[in-house]
Amino acid sequence: MAVATPHTHEGRTAVPALPAAVLFDMDGTLVDTEHLWLQVTAELAAGLGHTLTEEDLPEVLGRAVDHTAAHLHRMTRTGLTPDALAALLTDAFRVKVAAGVVPRPGALALLAALHDAAVPTALVSASPRRIVDLVLGHLGDGWFSVTLAAEDTERTKPDPAPYLAAADRLGLDPSVCVAVEDTPAGVASAHAAGCSVVAVPSTVPIAEAARITLLDSLEQADLALLSALTVPTTQTA
Repeated sequence: MAVATPHTHEGRTAVPALPAAVLFDMDGTLVDTEHLWLQVTAELAAGLGHTLTEEDLPEVLGRAVDHTAAHLHRMTRTGLTPDALAALLTDAFRVKVAAGVVPRPGALALLAALHDAAVPTALVSASPRRIVDLVLGHLGDGWFSVTLAAEDTERTKPDPAPYLAAADRLGLDPSVCVAVEDTPAGVASAHAAGCSVVAVPSTVPIAEAARITLLDSLEQADLALLSALTVPTTQTA
């Protein structure tokens, strides 16, 4: 795991500072719901005569409901409209989420540490507002200064719009924020917005790249790691 350490250059010491804000994805990152979404999508697809495979995953994981519904419509050629499929997906997902929300390992500890350090946080989700609010009812909405759902931006992940909007609402440049994600689509969104990214893959692998730090669990994420991902300030030695 990366550790924040000072670096000296020409009489000056670069001191890692905490990020201006940490922007969290929800499903699969903070709460163990990604597998529920995959299960709901697979069940609906099967009912329409299509078996979900790994080739479908990029159109399902980390995507907005409308995107997945449009994909199922193309794959199954059902007579149901994409809007009808989206409603079925949302209703089925809501039932499963309402049965219980389980935080991902390390998620609540990291939120508590950021709260104690007075670091602003935002929730940036591709799920509909009704699902976001349902999860927040379990997780607690007091953790976040800003919450964004799929309806809050014209385009959603993997487009950078959600992370750009979250940073804007916090009055910050995305480059001074750290995003925490679990899917390739979410990582692409945050990376394109200019955030440093902590990626904890939940279902499919995430490729290494500049400004992307891969972890096995949020239990490995702490203030020292987040500081190491932040552009350092400079003090005279």
